[in-house]
Amino acid sequence: QLQLVESGGGLVQPGGSLRLSCIASGFTLEHYVIGWFRQAQGKEREGISCISRSAGNTYYADSVKGRFTISRNNANSTVHLQMNSLSPEDTAIYYCAATSVTTYDLLCKTSRARYWGQGTQVTVSS
Repeated sequence: QLQLVESGGGLVQPGGSLRLSCIASGFTLEHYVIGWFRQAQGKEREGISCISRSAGNTYYADSVKGRFTISRNNANSTVHLQMNSLSPEDTAIYYCAATSVTTYDLLCKTSRARYWGQGTQVTVSS
């Protein structure tokens, strides 16, 4: 079964950190560009960070640049999103997604992914 499974979400205070993980199964992750997306209540889904197949290139939305770091380990079929300096505006459901037919930056800008995870809730609140 082809799937992506996110984990690592939760409740954190403003200024805190979380590390999200996305584990792929049923397909060879190294053939895919991977992205992290989020959707806050009442807002459109946003592509926040995407990474190329070899991890040599990354994309960050302005809203997270300098605070979030994406990484991947193809051998372990995992992708991580380290999130620092979190604020209430970062509260959302976070999804990972994968595609083999576009570039990492276009994935983030278009959200055109083949596989999507089920999402993990991140809540930033005091």
